[in-house]
Amino acid sequence: MSDSRGLTMGDGSDRPLTFKRFSQRFPGVTEAHAALGAATGEAGPLSAREQQLAKLGLCVGAGLESAMKSHVRRALEAGLTREEIEHAILQGVGTLGFSSTVRAWVWATEQMDAEAERSG
Repeated sequence: MSDSRGLTMGDGSDRPLTFKRFSQRFPGVTEAHAALGAATGEAGPLSAREQQLAKLGLCVGAGLESAMKSHVRRALEAGLTREEIEHAILQGVGTLGFSSTVRAWVWATEQMDAEAERSG
């Protein structure tokens, strides 16, 4: 599945096409970004699951589709269930509003459905 923005995987891999193209063009930036992510993950007491819940919340609040899909994928890898991911996203309703939360839920659902189809 692919879309015109390159946010979905077109070749059966686990990374969006846009990410791959950016990484090929700017490998040093991509490596530095990965190192920063690893360093922040190791900087405190949160488990991988807890970190992914926090990152899902940040994606909902910032309205970031590509990041939401990436962190849904990572949340599943960290062992979170669909229900836990949906519950985390649902927490945005009171603070961010219904429309923003539903938008994020749609992105997450698209990614979870794609992951289920791939593993399926």
